[in-house]
Amino acid sequence: MPHQQIKPIELYYWPTPNGHKISILLEELGVPYELKMINIGQGDQFEPDFLKIAPNNRMPAIIDPEGPDGKPISVFESGAIMQYLGRKFGQFYPQAERARVEVEEWLMWQMGGFGPMLGQNHHFRIYAPEKIEYAMTRYLNETHRLYGVLDRRLDGRDYVAAGEYTIADMAILGWSRGWEAQGMAAGEFKNVEAWRERLEGRPAVQRGLEAGKEEREKLKLAEDKQAQSVLFNQRAR
Repeated sequence: MPHQQIKPIELYYWPTPNGHKISILLEELGVPYELKMINIGQGDQFEPDFLKIAPNNRMPAIIDPEGPDGKPISVFESGAIMQYLGRKFGQFYPQAERARVEVEEWLMWQMGGFGPMLGQNHHFRIYAPEKIEYAMTRYLNETHRLYGVLDRRLDGRDYVAAGEYTIADMAILGWSRGWEAQGMAAGEFKNVEAWRERLEGRPAVQRGLEAGKEEREKLKLAEDKQAQSVLFNQRAR
């Protein structure tokens, strides 16, 4: 029987594809949580208190006051957080070994490729101070390849792994929503589009995507050179 969470989980968060992974999962789990906004454009990720729980200067991170043995635990890295919550609450992360391995394959695929490569694509296309043709082409081509991998995987499937909706789907979804800015053509990856629409129709997904949205809208990153300097140079203040 899933653990009944009483004290809210603290979610250190900014509404990005990586942040959305955890807000969506917590909404799907239906457990109480409290948003702790980490404004990455203002450099909140470099604050000493945040570094105690996220030494890589990245959100999301969580503090679960009801961790193992009832003692608090902090977890950083979105994939590790998803695995922890999936194990704790016994949902969206199957226990059968074959199914779990399949979920982990696609979670690691997202963590190692579908997130970083798409992020580099977006950076060089949108934010780089100079247009470096080699970099733009390299990351555009790799983004296209990865979408092709996902599209083939979803051929005849509703979800990416284990024949059910899992943390792997939640991890991949947020990054796939930026397909247009990533230079992908509408209608090219029909299986991905159908899968994305299927997930976006879920009420918990909608709530997870809305978490902190008003704060992000205040940060006009494309226009804010100071925020770009903080975010992309990754220098502690």
